[in-house]
Amino acid sequence: MLGGSDPESTAAAAEPAAAAGAGCNTPFSFSPEPTLEDIRRLQSEFVAERDWDQFHKPRNLLLALVGEVGELAELFQWKPDGGPGPLSWSEAERGALGEELSDVLIYLVALASRCHIDLPQAVLAKMETNRRHYPVHLARGSSCKYTELPHGATPKAESLGPATGATECAPVSRGEEATS
Repeated sequence: MLGGSDPESTAAAAEPAAAAGAGCNTPFSFSPEPTLEDIRRLQSEFVAERDWDQFHKPRNLLLALVGEVGELAELFQWKPDGGPGPLSWSEAERGALGEELSDVLIYLVALASRCHIDLPQAVLAKMETNRRHYPVHLARGSSCKYTELPHGATPKAESLGPATGATECAPVSRGEEATS
């Protein structure tokens, strides 16, 4: 959707991840470029060249984003759980995964731009909120929502299976929700 990308550069970008091995815990990092601002600018130029700005209202961008998330979800649908997941997929499947993730990012950046939301700053603020909502001593190993974490105690591990790491969530009444 951005234009200027070719299959060779897309494949080259996917090679480090493919070479990383089959383990899901293999370290990974993004390349330093392009930045989100670069992506925003490229997408904006792409849209302007085609006179599509008239169609890129927040509602339409959101609906397009949701559609792309649906296409991304289809890639995972009916795949077996467990194992290395996408790291073990074929080159064609991983290429499709990269394209769908790119479509999601492009529409997300376009929507943020149209709404004048500085995504990097919004992410930093949200991560700080998440740190307050999910303190390590309460949330470690738990899939509970922050309003269900047992405040003042470590979550009690339930034996729901040897590898689940699941914890028991303690529903909190409306008046007791965390305000931290």
